[in-house]
Amino acid sequence: MSTKAVKRALVIGDGGWGTTLAMLLARRGVSTVLWCHSMEQCEELRSRGENKRFLPGVHLPESLEISADPHSAASGVDLVVSAVPTQFLRSVAGHFEDALPGDAAVVSASKGLEIESLNRPSQILREILGEREVCILTGPSHAEEVARGLPATVVAAANDKALALRVQAAFNGEMFRVYTHTDPVGAELAGALKNVIAIAAGISDGLGLGDNAKSALLTRGMLEMARYGVGLGGKLETFFGLAGIGDLVTTCCSPHSRNRSLGEAIGKGETLQQVLARMNMVAEGVWTTKALFGPEAETEGVSMPIAEQVHAVLFENKSPREAVLDLMRREPSEEMKGLA
Repeated sequence: MSTKAVKRALVIGDGGWGTTLAMLLARRGVSTVLWCHSMEQCEELRSRGENKRFLPGVHLPESLEISADPHSAASGVDLVVSAVPTQFLRSVAGHFEDALPGDAAVVSASKGLEIESLNRPSQILREILGEREVCILTGPSHAEEVARGLPATVVAAANDKALALRVQAAFNGEMFRVYTHTDPVGAELAGALKNVIAIAAGISDGLGLGDNAKSALLTRGMLEMARYGVGLGGKLETFFGLAGIGDLVTTCCSPHSRNRSLGEAIGKGETLQQVLARMNMVAEGVWTTKALFGPEAETEGVSMPIAEQVHAVLFENKSPREAVLDLMRREPSEEMKGLA
């Protein structure tokens, strides 16, 4: 993979994060097109000059192109960024199966696990778009802050170091710092799993359990993420960097976090169905939790008690307070058990 500068980029996904990434590239002088899921959304973004639904008040760069046609949007691009919610990624990527140039590099900015297959977003993209090297762009980076120019730091993780360097060069700027990384599996799993722990942290907030409990949830949750991720080929150190602990802290503590907010509402007594019915955006942690304990689950033999209780609360009608009590009543053990 050449490290030559990106000249034209396509961002697939007109949600908050996709729009933000398209804005970052356009602001850095890259010819960029943002693909919308419908012509109506496309026309609305063009006429308003903003993504009112996901990023109200943020002006889109005049140079940013907006298109609802996969073939015209993909014409001549040398970088493709996918920012589609994981559960919709397979169907959306299918629109681009025959549209993308064969040598276009691919960046995955989605976080989650597909329920039916337990596949990571990069695996879905390879299935649909062909065997391409995929760079994972992940880390603590809420779109609401990045789009407004607040500082954020992420990682570009790929097996191909040249691809990671190319993605770094395309996105890195004064207020958006990008580090390269060589563990895409670990980085991608960390980005998915932290959303499950964020729901637990939100439940803790909703129950009013205090700072001690939330700190313990983050710390113990981090160990669950690492156990699972290392078991699937990720590197332990990845989970204690930006892709892991960095993203976990932001997602568990920020008012922008959809997963934390969902958990908080459930902790205060709402049902999952009630919360989802009024949410404007996708809370990936719900579906990642379902995938972790579904028919394709790979959690057998991996100690994940917090994730198990989140699943019980979300999908088995378990009382949040009873779930907390069950966690506290567990048999005492060594702190770092299962990581050696």
